Amino acid sequence: MPQDYNSTLNLPKTDFPMRAGLPKREPEMLKAFYDKQIYQRLMEKNSQKPKFVLHDGPPFSNGDIHLGHALNKILKDIIIRHKNMTGWMSPYTPGWDNHGMPIESAIIKKNKLDRKKMSIPEFRAACHTFAADFVDRQREQFKRLGIIGDWDNPYLTMAPSFEAAEVRVFGKMYEKGYIYKGLKPVYWCTSDETALAEAEIEYANDPCKAIYVKFKLKDSKGVLDGIPGAENAYILIWTTTTWTLPGNLAISLGPDIEYSICRANGEVYIVATKLAEEVFNKAGIEKFETLAKLPGKAFERMTAAHPFYDKESLIVVGDHVTTEAGTGCVHTAPAHGVDDFNVCMKYPELKTVMSAFMPVDSRGL
Repeated sequence: MPQDYNSTLNLPKTDFPMRAGLPKREPEMLKAFYDKQIYQRLMEKNSQKPKFVLHDGPPFSNGDIHLGHALNKILKDIIIRHKNMTGWMSPYTPGWDNHGMPIESAIIKKNKLDRKKMSIPEFRAACHTFAADFVDRQREQFKRLGIIGDWDNPYLTMAPSFEAAEVRVFGKMYEKGYIYKGLKPVYWCTSDETALAEAEIEYANDPCKAIYVKFKLKDSKGVLDGIPGAENAYILIWTTTTWTLPGNLAISLGPDIEYSICRANGEVYIVATKLAEEVFNKAGIEKFETLAKLPGKAFERMTAAHPFYDKESLIVVGDHVTTEAGTGCVHTAPAHGVDDFNVCMKYPELKTVMSAFMPVDSRGL
């Protein structure tokens, strides 16, 4: 028979099992942790100590947790536990963000909903039920990770009490004059028909063609009088975003950049002096004549005719204009860019037009 060596050793006596059996025992241990209200007793024990509060940014209740959730919650749990064991009272109130596109997009994909065929109250009710279900699912998953906290009393952004508090804060901000209605260009998703945060934008290389477009000068305010051919001059712009031309309201020049009025192939063009030779070479024009040179600020508030719409484009000046590429005359469509919007907002005559002008609808059409 094989020798039983256990009887030859002076081993300690213990009730610990030989095998850990964690898959079975760990859930039982966690259940006992919550049944005994260890977190609540910890808060009572530390109630007289100085507070250390971690305000946790809530996850969206739109799906089961993933590794990102686990990493986030475990690292924060380490901080909370450490503080509670080193002389602080560190409460943790978990919460969920129940609003916004992440909820709507998830329910549309998972439940195969066609929101355009649903009334707004129907869609909101479906989103509410969907979000509430994932609050319960994620709560159990976070508890399974052993995260301590007041899981029975989380905050929910869709709770009437939370929404009421937001309305009260908004009302106070309004009373103090912080709330106003204005215009601003925003990133927009044409499929979801909603604004996007800058952090949500993902860029990709999109092959495109740069084009030169000439805008016929309409009113030079007498500045170009006496310059031969200036009455039929064109301001030459360069753009890589052809699709924004319908939204053009202005042409931006650098106030201190020097511009040349040049005759080439029988026509007169206005371009930045530094870029003139390059522009005409690209057009296959070997010779051109410079008729006059003026700073960009001399052209301010002149007007030019839009190349294919019956409307005017105002000549404006802005410090965002450079001579690194193009013509030094920048096609300006305030509905399509922040720089364009900001420079146009400096001109009262454009602010009035901008308030009623939007070249595309919410679907990008």
